[in-house]
Formats: sequence, C-alpha cells, structure tokens
Amino acid sequence: MSSKTKRNWNIILIALIGIFLLITLLNSFFGPQLEEISYSKLLELGDSGQLSEVIIDGNKIYSSPIVQEKTNPLFPKMYLTISIRDDENFARRLEAWDLDNYGGKTEDTTSVTSTFTSWVLPLAILVGLWYFLYKAMSKRAGNPMEFGKNKEKVYAQKSTGVTFQDVAGQTEAKEQLKEIVDFLHTPDRYTVLGATMPKGALLVGPPGTGKTLLAKAVAGEAKVPFFSMSGPEFVQMFVGVGASRVRDLFTQAQKKAPCIVFIDEIDAIGKSRANQATTNDEREQTLNQLLTELDGFDSNTGVVILAATNRPEVLDEALLRPGRFDRRVIVDKPDLKGREEIFKVHTKKITLDENIDLLTLAKTTAGAVGADIANIVNEAALLAVKAKHDKVTQGDFMEAIEVNIAGAIKKDRILSPHEKKAVSYHEIGHALVAALLDNTDPVHKITIIPRTKGALGYTMQLPTEEKYLVTKDELLDRVCVMLGGRSAEEIALNKISTGAANDIERATQSVRRMITLYGMSNEFDMMALETKAAEYLTAKAITTCSDETSTKIDELTLSIIKEQHNRALTILKNNRVALDKCTEFLLEKETLEGDEFIDFLNKYKA
Repeated sequence: MSSKTKRNWNIILIALIGIFLLITLLNSFFGPQLEEISYSKLLELGDSGQLSEVIIDGNKIYSSPIVQEKTNPLFPKMYLTISIRDDENFARRLEAWDLDNYGGKTEDTTSVTSTFTSWVLPLAILVGLWYFLYKAMSKRAGNPMEFGKNKEKVYAQKSTGVTFQDVAGQTEAKEQLKEIVDFLHTPDRYTVLGATMPKGALLVGPPGTGKTLLAKAVAGEAKVPFFSMSGPEFVQMFVGVGASRVRDLFTQAQKKAPCIVFIDEIDAIGKSRANQATTNDEREQTLNQLLTELDGFDSNTGVVILAATNRPEVLDEALLRPGRFDRRVIVDKPDLKGREEIFKVHTKKITLDENIDLLTLAKTTAGAVGADIANIVNEAALLAVKAKHDKVTQGDFMEAIEVNIAGAIKKDRILSPHEKKAVSYHEIGHALVAALLDNTDPVHKITIIPRTKGALGYTMQLPTEEKYLVTKDELLDRVCVMLGGRSAEEIALNKISTGAANDIERATQSVRRMITLYGMSNEFDMMALETKAAEYLTAKAITTCSDETSTKIDELTLSIIKEQHNRALTILKNNRVALDKCTEFLLEKETLEGDEFIDFLNKYKA
C-alpha cells in the first residue's frame, strides 16, 4: 500500500471517529434533559402547582416543570417517573391539577425542534463531512467515481513549446521523425501513392538523451494535440484498471485526431511474456489491450503512437512486429559536433562571455548526454552568480564540468604533508605515463585539491578528436595510464595506498572487455564470452561461458594487468628525475594546466 493510500485511509478513519463523537456530543447536549424522580415527588410537584404538562408513555410518566433552567434553550428540562399502577387515582389528580397538556405518548408530542436536532441535524452534519472528505480525496487521488479513467495531459497546439530547433545532437533521429510530421501536415501526398504511415515509432536510447523532448518536438512541429502518459501509470493494483486506461487513452486520441500519443517507459507494460517464472495478470491484460488498440485503428486517421524506452531488449516481440511499433528510432549519445550544438541550445538564455569556446567544452564532456550538458550549463551559471561575475566565463564552465565529474571542492578536507605528497606522486604518475605514450589523449589538467565525490586529486585528459573505434594498442595504453598512479607511489615512496581503488577497478573492467567482448586475446580469438544485459544502461555483463573458461579469463586478465603494470614502472623509472621534479612543481602549485605541465616536463624527461 502506497503512502498516499495510507494517508487517505487515515483521514477516513479519523473522520468516522470524529462523526461518532460529534453525534454523541449532540445527543448529550441537544437531547432531552431528563431527571428521574419518584412517584411521590411527582404527586407533590403536581399538587403544589409546579408542573406545566404531563405525558404518559406506557409505564413511564414525563412531566415538565413550570420554571425552566436556562442551560439548554432548545430542550426544556423534563422529569421521568416510573408509574405505579394507580390509574384511577392518578387520573383524578391530573384533572385536579388543571394542566395545559396531559396524556398521549412521547411520539405524538415530540416537538419539531426535537425531531430536527435528534435526526435531521446529525444527518446533515454527516452528509456535510462526507462531501468534504469526497472533495478532499478527489483532489488528492482523482475522482473516485472515475476509477480507471486516464489522467493524461493533453497539450494543445502551443502547449508543448518545443520544435526541432530545440533538439540538438540528434540529427538522424530528427530526420526519421520529420516524415511523421510531414504526413500529419500533408497526408494526401502519401495516400495518393498508396503509402501508409507507421502506426508507431519506438524511441530507443540511454537515459537523458532527449527521447521525451523529441516526442514533444514532433507534436510542436506538427501543431497537433500531444497525449503523454508514462508506462507505470497504466499498471495498477486491480486487474483490468490498466486495460481500461489504455482504452480510454485511445478513445480520446481518436476524438482529437490528428494527434501524437506518447507513452514513456513503455517497458513497464511491454515486457516480454516469454520465460516468465511468475505472471502479472494486470500487466499482461494491459499489454494485450495495448496490442489490440494498436491493431484497431487506421494510421491514416492521423493518430501516431510514439513510445520511449532504454531497455528495448526486454520488450515483447508482439509489440515490435510490423503493424505496431514497426519503426525504431535510435536516440544515442551525441558526438562531438552534437555536444557543441547542445551547448549552443542550452546557452541561448545565458549571458556568455565573448571568449567562450563551446568546442573545447564539447571535447571536455565526451560521453555526456543532453541532460548532463543542461546540468553543466546551469551549474556554470550558478557558479558565475556565486563569483559575482557579470557574464558566465570559460572558467565557470570548466569548474562546472569538474563539479559534474569529481564533485565540488571539499574545503574542510586538509591533507597531511605525507598524504599530499602521495597524492601528488600518484597524479603525476598518471600524467607522466600519458604524456610519454603515443596512443593516449593529451593531459589537460592535474590537481591535488580534494573533491566531494571522494577524489583526493585527478588528472584530466582531453581528446583531440572524436573516436568511434578504439584499437587494442590504444586500450592497452589507457590501462597503462590507469596503473601509472600506483606505480609512481611504489617507485617514489616504496609504499602503496588505497588511492588507486578506482584505477584498479576501471583497468580490470577494461581488460576483461578486451578479452570477453572485443575478441582481443590470442587464446580465445574472436569468441564472445560475455553479453550486455542492457545495451543502453550501465548494467553488469552476463557471462556466457563455462566455469573453466571463466577461470582462464581471470588468469589472462591478471597477466595483461601485470604486463601493463610493469610497463608503467619501467616508464617512470626511466624518467625518475622528471617524476620527482614534476611532483615538487605540483605540490607547490596544487593545480597544473596541461600546457604548463608539458612545458615543465620537457625540461627533465629522458
């Protein structure tokens, strides 16, 4: 049970308790104020002329005094007496008392005020409280009378506010989607030749690459309504609710045609039904209803279904067959040019310094997606405000990139002289090996200032060009650079520390991929030994070999790591003077730019 559901039930329980207490209070306050008296006391009061009326109800006698207390104006005080079988005598007494009213039953003499306060008022309060709770629950969880209805938002022509100009770094994806926009604008061009538009397009790619933004851009370019729902919104606790929501969504879409229907995270309802150990009737019924709806409408009506996922490998085959989601649009991580274009889009609203170099920023953010770059641009603006700059400078952007990679500067972490020296040798070890090898990216920056993400220092390398293929020699050189930090500690300090944990992890992972995925070992040739569990997510690889082969993979991985470790040791030993001098220089300045480091290294390298 969700926290929202628990809160709703708590409100209902508290309200019921409150209603019960209120009715009890009303009965005690507004109900008849009865005082039980004896039969002799009743006769005494009547004989003395202190009673105004007497009401007989079976063996009970109700009487009202002439002088009333002002404690409860709605209900006068009454006496209750259990009668004694003395009917003739009591009847004569009543005649002698000469009362305004006597005889009858309580039901016949109950006043309008009594009826109102005993029944109508509590009932009105109960209805009022129920209506208040109904309105409150409707605001919090939707209208209870519309259980199973959709809550999707319909964006009108100008509501999305997004066009293809707002989407950068996805040229190929936009080209594929432009056909959909053109079809929605001029369907006659296609129908004349007998062409039909694909009913559905599946946007596939890593998180943060702009799949939702692209879907909004299609609606914005086509100037049609935009229906948007997330896959988890269809899957509910009760069987049949999700299917009902699917039917309702398509019914509304066909009424608004031409339009765009966008289902985000479709893997929540579209998972494959094959090889399922357990079943989920609600999810399967929702998927079956979605398949039925995809088959039940004509694409020429102008309803186009777009869906997004970063796990296409788990989708049901029936969902991907021709006639349903029969077009797959890859929304991958942007390349160098794409990242530069994304920077241009996100910096339109930023006041930039005239010396901003977006190409350098794009090179520095290799592997970043659109969401990462948007975050970097915003972080740079925040840093400029903190520094009281009139414009966002290149330095603000570089600092924002470092914050994104390693975290903010940790000002309260002060390293001891020994730790500072160890970190300096470690980082110079990385930089020196990178500078002396042929197949590595140039050193851009070295720092020993601690960061909040755990880095006591780091060495940043900046690629000179975008690479789509990496050779075996380049991978081995990268591993050698990763192991250069620990190697420098061994040579200069004759000790090893915990600072190389991340280097060791990345080096081991890189070597294993060379062996199991890239076929770069002589022993296993081009045999695939692992497979990716999720192509667009950083999921752990799944081993597809025997235990004996796994043991050989471990042995081969260790031998390659040892080889590159010894290689790094040899490079640093041959350049021991440069290692010591550069370390002293880094200790003095704490941060070295790439050009500064290379100029200093050239004076001492062997």
